[in-house]
Amino acid sequence: MLGPVILAASRSDKMRRFVSAAPGTKQVVDRFIAGETVDQVVTVIQDAADKGLELTLDVVGEDITTSEQAAAARDAYLELIGRLKDLGLGTRAEMSVKLSMFGLSLENGHELALANVRPVVEAAAAIGTTVTLDAEDHTTLDSMFAIHEELRKDHPETGCVIQAYLFRTEEDARRLAAAGSRVRIVKGAYKEPASVAYQDKAEIDKAYVRVLRTLMEGEGYPMIGSHDPRLIAIAQELGRKAGRKLDEYEFQMLYGIRSDEQIRLAAEGHRMRVYTAYGTDWYGYFMRRLAEKPANLLFFGRSILTKG
Repeated sequence: MLGPVILAASRSDKMRRFVSAAPGTKQVVDRFIAGETVDQVVTVIQDAADKGLELTLDVVGEDITTSEQAAAARDAYLELIGRLKDLGLGTRAEMSVKLSMFGLSLENGHELALANVRPVVEAAAAIGTTVTLDAEDHTTLDSMFAIHEELRKDHPETGCVIQAYLFRTEEDARRLAAAGSRVRIVKGAYKEPASVAYQDKAEIDKAYVRVLRTLMEGEGYPMIGSHDPRLIAIAQELGRKAGRKLDEYEFQMLYGIRSDEQIRLAAEGHRMRVYTAYGTDWYGYFMRRLAEKPANLLFFGRSILTKG
């Protein structure tokens, strides 16, 4: 019940000011956000590589209101890719991008977002890595999938994200489970109405397994975004039944969550990728992490109470 309330708060300027000013906020934000600058996140990438982990990097920020901000978001990713190239870390980290950050919600947003994301995809390919388009709320998905299809004409390795709680996702998964595709499946972290999405956790989990089975039995490359031990075990079993080798799919978890499990899966021979966010505009990302798991909210509450 708390999840929808927290997600609503993620859009509130008043709550943004309150959370930002709370004494314990930095301690908790540091758990989920790798840093504010490229220099800070490079250290995280190098440490992950030493542990046998790979990363997907997200420059946080979604509330774009001008084309200049969208261009700045594009340039932030290009700066990141340039640093990865200089350090020889291109093959250890891919990029995750939200098209809203590239101007999708602005006037002529579809064309603007495509124009901004294309050079990022091209630059990533040039250093041997890839870009995955993150899913956002259901009103943006048709545009996201269209941009994904357009980018794959020249860069077929471009990935996308599907969300198990949406009714449409099973059909999307059947279409996307094709040779050469890269598809991350997550449960979903946006507040969606009952007309388009499952609301019950058990129903979401069942949908997740159905979609995952479709991806595993398909010809593409599934990326399992989950921290749920039961779903991870199911994914491993579905992979075995589909005859997949351990490098023919991967697990993805968030930076700061279940770090020991990340290392364990990597040690078993699985590809383990850590979704790592950084940047100054952390509020919306941070609030969704709280909404996804009550334990995160309790951790935040204790931090505030003990830092007064």
